[in-house]
Amino acid sequence: MNSEQARCVTHRFDLLVLGSGPAGSAAAITAARAGLSVALIDKAAFPRDKLCGGLITGRTVRYMDGIFGLPVLPHLFRPSTRFRLTYQGRVIGRDDDAPALQMTMRRDFDAELHARAQAAGVTVFAPVRVTSIDTEAPGLMLSDGRTLSGRVLIGADGANSAVARALFGRAYDPAEIGFGLEVELDRAEMPDDDTTEVDLGAALWGYGWVFPKHGSVTLGVGGGHAQNPDMKAHFRAYLTQHAPHIAPDRVKCKGAFLPFGAYRKTPGRGAVLLAGDAAGLVDPITGEGIAWAMKSGEFAGQAAAEAIRQDRPAMEAYMARLGYIHREMAAARRIRTLIYAPIIRRHFPRVVERNPSMTRSYLRLLSGQIDYADLGSRVLWRTARRFVTAMLPRGR
Repeated sequence: MNSEQARCVTHRFDLLVLGSGPAGSAAAITAARAGLSVALIDKAAFPRDKLCGGLITGRTVRYMDGIFGLPVLPHLFRPSTRFRLTYQGRVIGRDDDAPALQMTMRRDFDAELHARAQAAGVTVFAPVRVTSIDTEAPGLMLSDGRTLSGRVLIGADGANSAVARALFGRAYDPAEIGFGLEVELDRAEMPDDDTTEVDLGAALWGYGWVFPKHGSVTLGVGGGHAQNPDMKAHFRAYLTQHAPHIAPDRVKCKGAFLPFGAYRKTPGRGAVLLAGDAAGLVDPITGEGIAWAMKSGEFAGQAAAEAIRQDRPAMEAYMARLGYIHREMAAARRIRTLIYAPIIRRHFPRVVERNPSMTRSYLRLLSGQIDYADLGSRVLWRTARRFVTAMLPRGR
């Protein structure tokens, strides 16, 4: 076989997974352990950079262990037990003995997951460029002429998913998508800030974050893209608030689209499934997406194995598993209105200050100790009542 013939060869697998972040690596390792031949394809070589605050919740820690057998390794994670909830710089809640949140650099974290998937027998194609996607076969054409074919294709290729575009014409709804900007600062730039912060007033329908890491601090702002046409201005204001000695034009910030809760109710079609950010599975309140990425990836890998083994539609097997995540996303979207709606926004700081239990509930959600279903309708009605009371004129 000459070099030209080698370039045009077709590689056949049971499963193709496009994207090797947490969702793709979870799908690949799950399917490989179920006995499938798996191709894991990514445009980048690992390690690679990724915009993400890098907060690892308790739920994520459980999924890391259950899916990858990955414990909380000291060199990958830094625990944080001090937390403050702020609103446009005003502290409205704090906990200096909070449930542990783990902080990581996504460059190192994703590389570890990718390596574990590869060690499970997955065939890696990276770095490669995909030039066309066949959602019927399904299959992928690479820029070097090689073709990959599979019985199931999983798109785990992020918010701007090429697989979603091939299926639906666009990767996301512009009216629903979020956008974030962040910068990695040396610890010397913010030596006194060893507390995890979430500022729910740093952007409209979004928040700012300060996450302390090993050797650095991640500072960022994200929110609805349509509601924040000048996210750079929000980012500059938040950076100046925390590090006034740093000129905004001196730092290198990263930007990316973020699916803040705009999840696809039917994430795929036929033998093509979407997982993680490609399916819009990011918590619209906390912004946490790694846990749902890994869990949806595991579900997609299980669905692929079941579909091939039982000769049933992959989407049917996938949807049978996704109900819990979709219910959580729907509940979070309803609660988000109580936080970000304009009529409530100006009363929010005062209500939270007067009700420390709200900060505790937010922390328990963020840490993965409870789900939105655990809050129950009684808690939601009580919270709504607090906001209504706050909005009533004084004296009533």
